[in-house]
Amino acid sequence: MESSKLRDLAPKRLEELREILGQNRVVRVEELTEQLGVSSATIRRDLGELEKLGEVRRVYGGAVSTGGRLDEPLFDDKTSVAATEKRRIAEAAAKYVKPNDTIYLDGGSTVLELARLLKDRSNITIVTNSLRAAVELAGRGPRLILVGGELRRLAQTTVGPLTRFMIQELHVDKAFMGTIGLSLDEGLTTTDPTEAYTKELVMQHAREVILLADSSKAHKISFTRAGRLEKVLMLITDNLFDRKLSKDLRKRGIEVVQA
Repeated sequence: MESSKLRDLAPKRLEELREILGQNRVVRVEELTEQLGVSSATIRRDLGELEKLGEVRRVYGGAVSTGGRLDEPLFDDKTSVAATEKRRIAEAAAKYVKPNDTIYLDGGSTVLELARLLKDRSNITIVTNSLRAAVELAGRGPRLILVGGELRRLAQTTVGPLTRFMIQELHVDKAFMGTIGLSLDEGLTTTDPTEAYTKELVMQHAREVILLADSSKAHKISFTRAGRLEKVLMLITDNLFDRKLSKDLRKRGIEVVQA
């Protein structure tokens, strides 16, 4: 049952707000003020009332819908989202791969673009849990090491506790990681706990962690945490990435490169 204060809100605006939350799950006050044409104070009041009703959870700068979680699309669907931006991010990331490097490639679609750019380099070693990346690299230039584990069909990656037996024995120079969501409070998030386990394990054993994430990942929160920002040395993203989040990440010592 709606509270008495909620009756004072414009019904049309409230329904618009709920519709936006249904489509995006994670919303920012700044963006809502532009979309709905009201002040930030009004938006914060509206979100406060919806929080009392249990429909959202307030976070810094906005809110997260409690009606569901940020789901992961099929891998082939992900590759078609922000394809140009992902390619530019991958091209920027390739510049940080040096001769004789041992690198780890995660299972994200942006990281797969990086694998395609590295397939003719014969002076590097690549460790990966991505079957898609392995197919791109098999029989090509780099020395290739595959991580064994449980197959996660949606992402085409090997994940879970079985990956520990190999990853804990390795110390890679650079780990290029992808993510479903990226936020200041939650860090890296993903949809699957077994995948989160492997991601965190890799980040613990890498000398440098470089996150590849396009601007659509900003302020998004998925089901489970997959890595803390303290482990990330650099974020490579596109030029549409949220300026405030970029500034906040730099304050935490993370280099932000916009391709």
